[in-house]
Amino acid sequence: MFTNDQIITALKKVIHPEKGKDIVTLGMVAGIESGENGISLILEPERSNDPFLTSIKSTIVKTLKESLGEETVISNIDVRPKVVVGKTKEKNDEFLPGIRNIIAISSGKGGVGKTTVAVNLAIALARKGFKVGLLDADVFGPSVPIMFDAGKYRPDVKNENGKDIIIPLTKYGVKVLSTGFFVDPADAVIWRGPMASNFLKQLMAQGDWGSLDYLLVDLPPGTSDIHLTLVQEVAVTGAIVVSTPQEVSLADALKGISMFRSERISVPVLGLVENMSWFTPAELPQNRYYIFGKEGGKKLAEKMGVPLLGQIPLVQSICESGDKGRPVALDDTVEGNAFMSLANEVIEKVNQRNTEHRPTVKVQIN
Repeated sequence: MFTNDQIITALKKVIHPEKGKDIVTLGMVAGIESGENGISLILEPERSNDPFLTSIKSTIVKTLKESLGEETVISNIDVRPKVVVGKTKEKNDEFLPGIRNIIAISSGKGGVGKTTVAVNLAIALARKGFKVGLLDADVFGPSVPIMFDAGKYRPDVKNENGKDIIIPLTKYGVKVLSTGFFVDPADAVIWRGPMASNFLKQLMAQGDWGSLDYLLVDLPPGTSDIHLTLVQEVAVTGAIVVSTPQEVSLADALKGISMFRSERISVPVLGLVENMSWFTPAELPQNRYYIFGKEGGKKLAEKMGVPLLGQIPLVQSICESGDKGRPVALDDTVEGNAFMSLANEVIEKVNQRNTEHRPTVKVQIN
């Protein structure tokens, strides 16, 4: 076994080809473990798609063996993108004080797979080692419980300092709260706007979220009181808009982007996700059929000047996995890797947004 000081001294010899500095000075070495099974490292690059990562990992192995002995075993080198803190919370801010980044997942219209994207993105982020929460704010059509196979889950409530605290479901590495946990799936939720908004505030304020790197908020389709409640109560780091390539869906997605960008709301749009980009039958995995149109999301992203974060295919397994309560992001398949790639893009865009722009503030709407 080697000490951390010995390993760090060796790693200082590994120079990043582009930046010209060693990986220790650059803060890329986030974790070191040395035991009977060898040396394990966690790297946190500034960019998840750093083109030099492969060569850096090879250089690390070579350098450690040269410095510590050829018999040195390097058992694992994990890469985990760095999280940039999005905002400084005020001490008297009662909502979500331990959460670094709040991401709104939105769509202009229903039926585009917004919740599927939100659930799989949350799981993909958790698989990358981040602390993740998912708040199902789609009050009138909560489908998150189905995708987590938790339709019968009813949250426990504990009392702390005279205040009721709601315990989220923790599954697949994600903390989850949903309206669906409090109502019978067969019952329609018939609430006026203020009732729905108050319930959302209750889930935010009383949820036992703890410390999270990311809280994803699955919003209802369109633009509503729920959207306004969210941006008024918390400082939203950024928004992701989900659409299909279909023209009618893109027209509504444009409205969603415009809402977040409006002068009164002013929430940065991290990018657009094009869902159901093409159909691929299971028996012909190399074939693509553009049944909703081709690259409509890409064209809208270019028109609006926002990144296209990812294109998710229309594949039977994505639908079936969600219905069975075991989303595809849990597995190393083509479909699962599509969401892992989406997670990488989201991490990078959040870090870029937090580095280049001022922290978001709560919206004041009179």
